[in-house]
Amino acid sequence: MSDSHVTPPPPSPSAGRRHAGTTAALIRAQDTAIPQADRAGSGEPPTPAQAFDALHAYCAPALIRQAYLLTGRHDRARDAVVRAFRLAWQRWPEVAHDRDPAGWVRAATYDCALSPWHRLRLRDRHPDPPSDPADRALQRALLRLPPSYRRTLVLYDGVGLDLPETAAETEASTPATANRLMHAREAVAACLPELADPAALHRGLLRLGSAERSPTPGSRDIRTAGERSIRAWTRCALALTVTVAGATALTLETAPTHYLAPVSPGHAVQGLPVPGSLGPLSRDALKLSTKLRKEAGGGPERLVPQAR
Repeated sequence: MSDSHVTPPPPSPSAGRRHAGTTAALIRAQDTAIPQADRAGSGEPPTPAQAFDALHAYCAPALIRQAYLLTGRHDRARDAVVRAFRLAWQRWPEVAHDRDPAGWVRAATYDCALSPWHRLRLRDRHPDPPSDPADRALQRALLRLPPSYRRTLVLYDGVGLDLPETAAETEASTPATANRLMHAREAVAACLPELADPAALHRGLLRLGSAERSPTPGSRDIRTAGERSIRAWTRCALALTVTVAGATALTLETAPTHYLAPVSPGHAVQGLPVPGSLGPLSRDALKLSTKLRKEAGGGPERLVPQAR
């Protein structure tokens, strides 16, 4: 099936509900997070910490349930949410000015939950199954899906995003997202025929997500841990900078200013012929030597220049 002829899947029963109540729910969460004494008579906008606490109060419980659908493990779901909110606090100006801060944190949570580095830990290879047999069967079917298919299914049929929003959050085209969604639904329906209907699948995902009842980490603890992490990394960066600068200065101080060629050590030369020893001259050699001594010092006469 080509991407240009993909028929969009039927919308999830929860499609469109997120945008209808996001603003009101976030305002309610912000009102809960900001004490009345801090806002009485001030009329000022909330501080970054108060806005972060409001976002955490609104998003964190649902994100833990969604991360549990993606991973099948309680501790991994909590770690993904904590890491996502810690990253959001470290980049708070960017998150605060984003048109959908909840979507920013959700995308970061999904990235942390589906990180391939978790495969290196043996304990992450075994999920935490729920007590209900139907939920366990749905969890096994979800964990058999590829991570991209699982993420698309949870966003569309679990969270209730529409197809373009799901495609944007998974960084894929709309036809490719529709293909992933249909293949994921077919794979789940092959294992659990009673969930072939999108409405039944939506209810099954909500029921499985509600099995995650881990305590939500506090926003203040997340902010404190994030600030502590930033300070630790800053100290490490400063220490590394000082170390490199000191090593460079020491090298410049102790290094020679010009090149001195090393003197090669002496060694014996091998393979030369043995020189012959001089002995007494023979009779013929003595006659030749006497004859040569009697010749002119300048050589034969034919080589002596003649005057004209």
